[in-house]
Amino acid sequence: MAVRTPDPEPEPNDGIGGFGDAKPPAPDANPGWLSEFELEEARRRLPMLYVEAIPVRTDGSGQVTEIGILLRSTPLGEITRTIVSGRVRFGETIRDALFRHVENDLGPMAFPLLPPQPLPFTVAEYFPIPGVSAYHDDRQHAVSLAFVVPVTGTCEPRQDALEVTWFSPEAAGSDAVAAEMEGGRGTLIRQALANLGLLR
Repeated sequence: MAVRTPDPEPEPNDGIGGFGDAKPPAPDANPGWLSEFELEEARRRLPMLYVEAIPVRTDGSGQVTEIGILLRSTPLGEITRTIVSGRVRFGETIRDALFRHVENDLGPMAFPLLPPQPLPFTVAEYFPIPGVSAYHDDRQHAVSLAFVVPVTGTCEPRQDALEVTWFSPEAAGSDAVAAEMEGGRGTLIRQALANLGLLR
């Protein structure tokens, strides 16, 4: 099964709505946007930088009670589980990229709690050749900064996400959930749980 690090559809003016009809902006409108041809050329020559977010819900004391995992449909019609993920644009801060992708995937009412200077819990490397690392993307070599992001609002998945399922930490780290995750992201979930002191 071909697994890819998802690319968000370009958003007109980075606003809300219009995802199905979105077109890449004109070159002068967003100088950081690559055409499909330029993106393919870059992927053949350079590692691509991504951010990934594992949304969590916490109780009043800050203890993680639920892990949010997206259910999505691939272009081939397969149903898989994944996490919030996307590229960092030229000139964009890591924090801004993280906020943009959480809002794109979980909706504007998710209300993520991002610190002023977010620190990843790990750096994941995706390779086009299976077996080089625990992570695989058949299109490219991608370097991903992975974060745990508490969300306090209502999550309504958008773009190619069908729903967000909230798992207990024990269920999120299970073999059954890991088997449904694309690109080796079950390992990423377990690393997040270990970082939070919740892996048993």
